[in-house]
Amino acid sequence: MVKNRILKLIGSFIGMALGAVIAAFAIEEFLVPCTILDGGVVGIGIMINNLTGIPLSILTIILNIPFLIIGTKKMGKMFIVKSVYSMAIFSLSLEIFANFVNATSDYLLAVCFGGVILGIGVGLVIRFGGCLDGTETVAILMNKRFKFPVGQTVLIFNIIIFSVAGFIFGADRAMYSLLTYFITSKILDVVESGLEKTKAAMIITDDSKDISEEIYKRLGRTVTIMQGEGLVSGNKTVLYCVLTRFEIHELKEIIKDVDSSAFIAISDVSEIIGNHVKKSGVLKNKKEETKENIKNENKDQNIKNDIKTKPSETAD
Repeated sequence: MVKNRILKLIGSFIGMALGAVIAAFAIEEFLVPCTILDGGVVGIGIMINNLTGIPLSILTIILNIPFLIIGTKKMGKMFIVKSVYSMAIFSLSLEIFANFVNATSDYLLAVCFGGVILGIGVGLVIRFGGCLDGTETVAILMNKRFKFPVGQTVLIFNIIIFSVAGFIFGADRAMYSLLTYFITSKILDVVESGLEKTKAAMIITDDSKDISEEIYKRLGRTVTIMQGEGLVSGNKTVLYCVLTRFEIHELKEIIKDVDSSAFIAISDVSEIIGNHVKKSGVLKNKKEETKENIKNENKDQNIKNDIKTKPSETAD
């Protein structure tokens, strides 16, 4: 079991490295030569690179540091480790590919092939639990605190970046960049679950209490608990939880840690109405209320037992 986890962890780091190299190749060989921007931190880096000449590899690291610091205490150690690792490989690859001959100088080819290759690279990184762009970390934190959709938050960031690029490099560059972002997002749909979609997880398990508490502790999300019955397995507890695509990886890790035999089904959610994340303290109050009810029930039962054990009184 431990050996399998180690092998899977090694495989995830290899997958993230491969994705980071592919993404760097797309940016340096297709986008940068045509002054076409990627979204997020990389897009800001490309603008600064064009204006100052500072290497994009250095800018990517520097610009991502504040976002990593913000996410260190909120996203979990493994997420930060994987993100730092992915960004380091990405930055090193940018420096290497900067010395290569550009793949094309045709804008349409750069948009199409650059967007497709970039989508494959970023999709691989995200699929294996990493992150190349600090703005995604901020988007996840805003989703947890204010319930802003992750995909829409990232899109707003990118629209602002592309608008600034339009003023600096011209409207045509902004439109090319927006088209590249659209293509990249669609390829992400193929490589990994959709960027703009919320996910719903249905978990069938015998350890519903431990799993639900871990989900609340590590993801900040509550679950709906339902009782079910399997045709063969008998009575089962069903947990239903709504979360973002970036939290799917952590949910799988929770299931593996608590109940590796649990059955989990993940599906897309087209729309959410109402709150699906409880405020901190609600679960604590619920636990205290449950403990108090149990205490009162035990007290009532003790009183009943005392009455039964007393000798009956009869009149003389």
